[in-house]
Amino acid sequence: MRYDLVIFDNDGVLVDSEPISNTILSGYLTELGHPTTYEDSLRDYMGAAVHRVHDLVRERTGRDLPAEFDATLHERIFAAFQRELQPVAGVEEVLAKLTAEGVPYCVASSGSHERIRIGHLTTGLDEWFEDEWIFSSDDVGRGKPAPDLFLHAARSMDADPQRTVVIEDSPLGVEAAKLAGMDVLAFTAMTPSERLEGADGYFGDMGRLVELLG
Repeated sequence: MRYDLVIFDNDGVLVDSEPISNTILSGYLTELGHPTTYEDSLRDYMGAAVHRVHDLVRERTGRDLPAEFDATLHERIFAAFQRELQPVAGVEEVLAKLTAEGVPYCVASSGSHERIRIGHLTTGLDEWFEDEWIFSSDDVGRGKPAPDLFLHAARSMDADPQRTVVIEDSPLGVEAAKLAGMDVLAFTAMTPSERLEGADGYFGDMGRLVELLG
């Protein structure tokens, strides 16, 4: 493969969590008096750290979300993960191929370390990731679309950003990867390619990823 490191986003790329988390987020915001549809949540918050929810609500309404917002949101999402979460179809085959070929990979997610680990334990993906291969926006000062998280992951994995490729499914993630000087392959299973402008390649079936990485 032509890359020295493959960085995976987590939600929507490794675990099929976006429908679950955005259904819960949109419902909770609506419950709090901030009417939000599932489509609104995907558009505004997919791929972002939770601080973006606070920032946009404050910007649009002048009101702060309650102090317990993060804890309640995560509690609801984690409970739903344990009932419903599945790995993205075909991703284990990709990880097996990378492992067989000796290509280093890691995950860099806007979600917390706790969220990443719960998702991986629930779906069985934990067997594919050592702790030192897991990076969260908690580890850096700024989340996506800033490049900090991807640069931190590459530096920690001892990889040149120009020899690194990111697998992303959100506009914020694509922007962050390009700002980091990395190639990015956009997974379009949930997000139309026109919203992922700037990517170096597009695929809607995880089975095609190994071919694109070649």
